[in-house]
Amino acid sequence: MNSKGPGVYKPLKMGKNVSMKDIAGRIGVSTALVSFVLNGKAREKRVGAEMTRKILEVASELNYMPNQIARSLRKGSTMTIGLILADIANPFFGSLARVIEDEANKHGYTVIVGSSDESKTKTEILITTLTNRKVDGFIIVPAEGSEELIKGIMHKNIPMVLVDRFFPALAASYVALDNYQASYEAVRCLIGKGKMRIVILAYRSSLIHMQQRIAGYIAAMEEGRLHDNICIREIRYEHVHEDVQRVFQELIISGKKADALFLATNSLSVSALYCIKEQGIKIPEELAIVGFDGNESFDFFYAPLTYVKQPLDEMGKESVKILVDHINGSKKTVQVKLKPNLIIRESCG
Repeated sequence: MNSKGPGVYKPLKMGKNVSMKDIAGRIGVSTALVSFVLNGKAREKRVGAEMTRKILEVASELNYMPNQIARSLRKGSTMTIGLILADIANPFFGSLARVIEDEANKHGYTVIVGSSDESKTKTEILITTLTNRKVDGFIIVPAEGSEELIKGIMHKNIPMVLVDRFFPALAASYVALDNYQASYEAVRCLIGKGKMRIVILAYRSSLIHMQQRIAGYIAAMEEGRLHDNICIREIRYEHVHEDVQRVFQELIISGKKADALFLATNSLSVSALYCIKEQGIKIPEELAIVGFDGNESFDFFYAPLTYVKQPLDEMGKESVKILVDHINGSKKTVQVKLKPNLIIRESCG
């Protein structure tokens, strides 16, 4: 009897991954024949029904698991997308990730998520790691200073879409809110409520989305003939609560120099509400507030927050659609600006 023929059992070592060669050795056939059957090509390669049955039976008996990575590399696709967020702890980015993940799954893709924590260094590490994992493309919320890293992805011709933010000098596809219009409408709302000493709290950042929110604020103030009342306070990302407390002490508690606040991000809104609670400030009688992005916790505040609502579903779905088109060969740069929606509630007066 052939030592590699049917019926001869060669026990496998514990912990060994079963290969097609192991199955072929058990039955006494070529590895190529086993490959035809396990890759669904038995009929095409004219493998007999009995042999097909035997190969599948032995594969099941040995708990054969295909090497998905090797298979994906042979196909030239891993069916994975790398998603790099600015801060996964921020409810806005958590919600965006859920939309992107659900939409990607509809196209057959798995999403690998990483958080840069607004750090260029962490962004670089994540890009390198995900590139080495052969993701088919990236959806990225870029951190400040990461423009060269984004250029690197483009130079490697890896499909990519920026979301929430973008770099004006780069011809990269992106999906973002019309941040200028969003801020303009929010501040015009406060002016329409009779507020004149309106302060904007924004992160200290050169990123376009933050600069556009500041620009929209300035435009609304100038249109309302409140040039002399323009007051911009920049908050350090690493010292949010400390800096917000300082602004409250300077402009609201001590000097009463502000009658309204426009908060340029979700996290700034959270910090401001902590200060309001700590100081016992009455909203909107003593201070009117408009924030950016919703948060379930805002609904429990005694004066529910007026805020700029970003179209999260549209943002997530559009970014996935554009990326999948790029993965499938589209070279067209697509740049989408979404319309804001101001949700007016009690906090603005």
